[in-house]
Amino acid sequence: MWDTGTHQTWSPGRVPAEERLKLSQTDHTALVCLLVGLGVVRVLGIFTLPFTDTTEARYAEIARKMVETRDWITPQFDYGVPFWGKPPLHTWLSALGMDLFGVNEFGARVFIFVCAIVLLLSVYRWVRAEMGSGAALASVVMLSSTVLFFAASAFVMTDLVMTLGTTCTMIAVWRVLNSENDTNGYGLLAFVGLAIGLLAKGPVALVLCAGPLILWGILSGRWREFGKLPWMRGVALLFAIAAPWFIAAELKTPGFLHYFIIGEHFERYTVPDWQGDLYGNGHERPKGAIWVDWITAFLPWSIAYFPVLLKPRAVKATFTADESGWRSYLLLWALSPMILFTPSANILAAYTLPGMPASAVLLVCLYSDLWGRSPARASRRAFVIFSAFTMIIGGLYAVLASIAPHEIKLRSERELVAKLNEISEGATPYYVGYRSYSAEFYTQGRAQVIQDTSQLDTLDATVRALAVPQHNALSNSQYLAGDFQRIGQFGRHVLFYRPIAEAEVAQ
Repeated sequence: MWDTGTHQTWSPGRVPAEERLKLSQTDHTALVCLLVGLGVVRVLGIFTLPFTDTTEARYAEIARKMVETRDWITPQFDYGVPFWGKPPLHTWLSALGMDLFGVNEFGARVFIFVCAIVLLLSVYRWVRAEMGSGAALASVVMLSSTVLFFAASAFVMTDLVMTLGTTCTMIAVWRVLNSENDTNGYGLLAFVGLAIGLLAKGPVALVLCAGPLILWGILSGRWREFGKLPWMRGVALLFAIAAPWFIAAELKTPGFLHYFIIGEHFERYTVPDWQGDLYGNGHERPKGAIWVDWITAFLPWSIAYFPVLLKPRAVKATFTADESGWRSYLLLWALSPMILFTPSANILAAYTLPGMPASAVLLVCLYSDLWGRSPARASRRAFVIFSAFTMIIGGLYAVLASIAPHEIKLRSERELVAKLNEISEGATPYYVGYRSYSAEFYTQGRAQVIQDTSQLDTLDATVRALAVPQHNALSNSQYLAGDFQRIGQFGRHVLFYRPIAEAEVAQ
């Protein structure tokens, strides 16, 4: 995005103001407007997008149950059934939001969004100190407009919160290694970040930080400098923050640590089509698919990396001339999720998120190195178009979710539950075939499931509402016509309702 200029490699933190990425007042204003626009559109989505099955609706429902039961130690997959799949930090955030702002989409998502803002501010302050305010602003706009970060920034799941923790750690370690001032604060922050990662997703956060740091220390020859970190106090702080919950969870529901550490953090990544998942199923994918996931998740900016690959000698020169190791630090951090999950067949695109802050900063850095630090008109237009891409698509999606949910085929039961409440406030829908977490959330936990369709022959008289999958033969047959009225199709399901008989009303 930065056009022709003088090629010159520089060292972060020691870059004279005249050599940093130059932005005119117009450029600066345009980037700020893009960042604000992305934020406004994402906030719109917080209010308008319903919870969809299965991921976000499942985590939102677990948080709702935490609010209802007031059990803040053990997240519950169902009433009385512990959820051992993930630590509770993201659940605590969603539950706290619903406790303060009501059981709704905004309450469940607001503090996840706050985490995203804190992450962006952390990246901005770090890059500003190393590369200047122009590069810092360009980096956060780029990161904010990637498909995955934009979606995850207010999505009820673990990855954004863990990424906040790993980002804090990676930034803090760099500050400690490259500052001549008192680094105790940053040193302790590195361990706080690890604690956040542990409580958000578990030991994988340690691996995502330790892997690139160890490799960078060896390749750069600076591994001895890790002794600057306050290891004794830092580890003590890490345990003080993270250990109490893990201990309390094991004492409250014995077996948690074995399943969580062995199952979720070993067998999930080493056993194809893992069948030990208590809360779903392992899905076997080709090993190495995580790299394809990154290309998709980092859109539209993954496209911008291709011109860089066409200049291998120039890129090598910038890395070789970088005495500080800044570029290699960013590169190893950016690649760490893909390297870690390449051997795994059970992966999701969201696993690439922890490396994306570094990917965005590195891209800005390389374009500044290779094409100069004064963006030309064509570069500015390209940057605006790329950044606006996610904002426009996200805005259209949020609007359609509110006014025409059928058009985008959301896997949400909000509309069906709303229609059922119009007919009979507080009625319990019975879902035929499989469980719907979205329905459970929108019915405050009342939704039930009938997995065996043969049970429909002997339904209890108290069953008033049935939600039948649209593809199920029952949805278009007369099987239920005797007692139930077909109300209509809402998303994936057809709603049937059995009116209360006059005799029952009289009683």
